[in-house]
Amino acid sequence: MSILEQVQQDAREALKAGERERASALRLVVDALQQDAKLGKGDEVAVLQRERKKRLEAAEAFRDGNRDEQAAVEQGEADLIEAYLPEQLSDDELVVLVGAAVEEAGAEGPKEMGKVMSIVMPKVGGRADGKRVSQAVRERLGA
Repeated sequence: MSILEQVQQDAREALKAGERERASALRLVVDALQQDAKLGKGDEVAVLQRERKKRLEAAEAFRDGNRDEQAAVEQGEADLIEAYLPEQLSDDELVVLVGAAVEEAGAEGPKEMGKVMSIVMPKVGGRADGKRVSQAVRERLGA
């Protein structure tokens, strides 16, 4: 079962159970997944990560504007989306992947960060946020 099919099924179940907020949030995710599929990209994990990131950024903006109730709604949607993402890499696993990518690239300094990132990101495969990977690479290269 694809992620899209799972989210659609969960949205139907939420509607039947009378969970309007959850069903609404899931419908937004279904819409984003369907739009991506229509465009032929078909990377469901990337869509979920993008949607989660949008929610987290919105929640932070609402908190900054003293709108805690709306921030809680956005945070809840981000948590809901996170349940459909693959399990995130631990810090130790990420350090091992980054170390292997640095060795593979033969990188010795911060100027070669792009080369290392291009090797490590496909290996991460959506199991870690790009910002987190970038930070790990920076630390490894001594930047």
